[in-house]
Amino acid sequence: MPRRLLVLGSTGSIGTQALDVVSRTDDLEIVGLSAARSWEPLIEQATRHGVRRIAIADPDAAARAAEAWTDGEVLTGAEGLVQLVLESGADLVLNALVGSAGLGPTVAALGEGIDLALANKESLVVGGELVTQLAEATGARLLPVDSEHAALHHLLHGVPTGALERMTITASGGPFRGRTHAELSDVTVAEALDHPTWSMGGKITIDSATLMNKGLEVMEAHHLFGVPYDRIDVVVHPQSIVHALVETADGAQLAHLGLPDMRIAIAYALHHPEIVSLPTKRLNLAEVGSLTFEPVDDDAFPCLGLCRQAALAGGTAPCVLNAANEVAVHAFMEGRLAFTGIGDVIAATLHEMPGGPVRAFESLFEADRAARELASEQVAVRA
Repeated sequence: MPRRLLVLGSTGSIGTQALDVVSRTDDLEIVGLSAARSWEPLIEQATRHGVRRIAIADPDAAARAAEAWTDGEVLTGAEGLVQLVLESGADLVLNALVGSAGLGPTVAALGEGIDLALANKESLVVGGELVTQLAEATGARLLPVDSEHAALHHLLHGVPTGALERMTITASGGPFRGRTHAELSDVTVAEALDHPTWSMGGKITIDSATLMNKGLEVMEAHHLFGVPYDRIDVVVHPQSIVHALVETADGAQLAHLGLPDMRIAIAYALHHPEIVSLPTKRLNLAEVGSLTFEPVDDDAFPCLGLCRQAALAGGTAPCVLNAANEVAVHAFMEGRLAFTGIGDVIAATLHEMPGGPVRAFESLFEADRAARELASEQVAVRA
């Protein structure tokens, strides 16, 4: 009997690739889909997969979808996303939503004991220990979809308990690898969106250009695998062939290699513990020729350091950092903030809101709201 899969963010890069993975097997049945506002592609997906219930975050887009689609029900807003999770009857939820909007559905799925394939790294960055504790309490599995964390998850199956020494996440370096901080002051949105190895959505592509995504991934790895921050490294690897490494107590290192194709990580999460066949291009190291590695330039790309700062501060600080980043990236993409201003806005927001204790998820929602207001003020100052 196929497992029932709910895909949140199905019209985005991860979501569309996930549907491609699903189409190649009889082991999964799509029971629900959601999008932020792309209602026409969402309806096409729902029709193709025989789905009768969808959710759309944007109210105007949801209203237009409800008028155009008579074959099922359209749920609206953040409440509609949570309702879809709670009432879908899913065995597995793929959360491919962008930003902190993914936290609510993550909490809803884990609270119901539903296994979660997590592409929304912000759920762990913002929710941290509350999210992992919820999964432990209900017995729901947290399965990472990021290529780096899927690689780590895969590698750690071969490491005996207590033998892990360190783990390393690789970064392509993005489109601006090798540039100095001064050389980044006038880069354009189009340049920042021109990623050299991966095809991703706009927000995560900008995060890759600033290396913010690597900082978020460090925090995600900490919560997923329980590894202290001082034992999680980041190294720049332009070829994006090695996705992650783990070092064992004897000094040996294990590496996970493969050509850049997100379907590998997606299929790993959706079919775990099985490995399924995919029509991916195979890695030929002789053709690649060489693999190179270099340290991160912390001066040119301060966002990684800001992430470590917020992570070590703990409490609401990672939530504040994430909210400020979302505001700053949005402003950059709209032409209201320079590329180097992204890090400046985040640093200023963290300075004004260094973080407080987290007693419940409500503490995070309030910190997120306040940090967005403060970050918006910081953007306005720099406009």
